[in-house]
Amino acid sequence: MNIDVALLKQICEIAGAPGFEKRVRDLVVDLVTPLADEVKTDNLGNVIAIKRGKNNPDGKRVMVAAHMDEIGFIVTHVDDNGFLRFHTLGGFDPKTLTAQRVIVHGKKDLVGVMGSKPIHVMSPEERNKLPKTTDFFIDLGMSKEEVEKYISVGDPVTRDRELIEMGDCVNCKSIDNRVAVFILIEALKQLDNPPYDVYATFTVQEEVGLRGANVAAHSINPDFGIALDTTIAFDVPGAQAHEKVTQLGKGTAIKIMDAMTICDYRMVDFMKQTADQKEITWQPEILTAGGTDTAGVQRMGKQGAIAGAISIPTRHLHQVIEMAHKKDIADSISLLVACLEGVDQYDWKH
Repeated sequence: MNIDVALLKQICEIAGAPGFEKRVRDLVVDLVTPLADEVKTDNLGNVIAIKRGKNNPDGKRVMVAAHMDEIGFIVTHVDDNGFLRFHTLGGFDPKTLTAQRVIVHGKKDLVGVMGSKPIHVMSPEERNKLPKTTDFFIDLGMSKEEVEKYISVGDPVTRDRELIEMGDCVNCKSIDNRVAVFILIEALKQLDNPPYDVYATFTVQEEVGLRGANVAAHSINPDFGIALDTTIAFDVPGAQAHEKVTQLGKGTAIKIMDAMTICDYRMVDFMKQTADQKEITWQPEILTAGGTDTAGVQRMGKQGAIAGAISIPTRHLHQVIEMAHKKDIADSISLLVACLEGVDQYDWKH
């Protein structure tokens, strides 16, 4: 169950809103360059680290996708008092914005807070309404003149929260999807001689429509595809058994479908067989709402790909308190390595 928490912390805490992934991309390039035969960055900003197959006369390609971006915001207006208005980049439950700190990335990083109307001056009707993202503003504690020295319309904003360990779990903002970035890097460290060419792809702009995965899959044209992403663990008080999707500590999850993809039955079977053979704990995942890079990997190559996904059970998704179990993370690394090393041993024609 041991994982490199210090590395995971570094990857989770660095900024990288959709379309503004440069900081996390630079870190990823530094980390994967010693591990791959070739590393390149495409025009959209995806990082593709290639590990060549040991005996691959047919040039088979396996694309593994983990998105680098995190949900965030973009500055849309600076008002006369220096308060910022913003637009979301990715999906937010507005009530999770209350009482949060953020970092505005302008000419320099500035810490701000999410402000809204105090409950003390709300009408009874206002108190009973669900909040909207437009109810919030960012307060930097500065005048407009001071703010505009550093901040402009179009600057990205990310959430401010450090990674901590809680029991057997890790807790941070952006576990979605930095834990998958971590898993893919750790798998590359263990992968010596894969049978087929492995295209470890760290994608951009997943949270706003799988944009990076679509472009990368079109370029790579993989025969096989594996996406890595978090999934819902609704194993909390009040959840019905059929609502849980996955549970923390019950192993890595093998995706069967999400709202954008029905995984190839052969890939699902291959992952299940591989996990059982290697005695890796796993659980099935059916996510009826939401999509992942699996869709792009599966559909955007010229012939399509035999694709599936390894999912990491995560509580409190799209909040700053996302929580994953260290055993599930370790199991996900083990399953990914085993699949990449054994992909040539399965009868894909059945």
